[in-house]
Amino acid sequence: MATKDETPIVKLGLHNLEAAPDSHRNRKRLGRGPGSGTGKTSGKGHKGSKARAGHHGPGGGKPHFEGGQMPLTRRLPKRGFTNPFRVENQIVRLEQLNDFDDEVTVDTLAQSGLIRKNKGPAKILNSGELTRAVTVRGIKVSASVRDSIVAAGGRVEE
Repeated sequence: MATKDETPIVKLGLHNLEAAPDSHRNRKRLGRGPGSGTGKTSGKGHKGSKARAGHHGPGGGKPHFEGGQMPLTRRLPKRGFTNPFRVENQIVRLEQLNDFDDEVTVDTLAQSGLIRKNKGPAKILNSGELTRAVTVRGIKVSASVRDSIVAAGGRVEE
């Protein structure tokens, strides 16, 4: 409890925040004439890499630039080949088809959350057992999955 001599204690909140006195300093206005102290070269001196835009001094520089040393990406040996046309299939297990009533398409797989619509083609692989007859339309299947679906009384339509 505050006495007569003391000021009451005020709870700090977003509604009564203030900056500390003299804590705010105006920004430097560069390149505004000789009277400003930072005119002409804007405090960067004359020429040299640190005077340039995108300089390599403290806080700047090209990513992965190692000061003229041979960069790591060039020092390491290169191997193999990355095929830019590789198609990554979205894998669906055979036993997951037991959750569908009758027809399995790309749309029904996407609605059930087993695949993502525009992430690449779906392919059903033989993992688990199929206990009901389903019709698979427009989805890649492996040869063993095709046999399993037919054995369970279903159909595969390309």
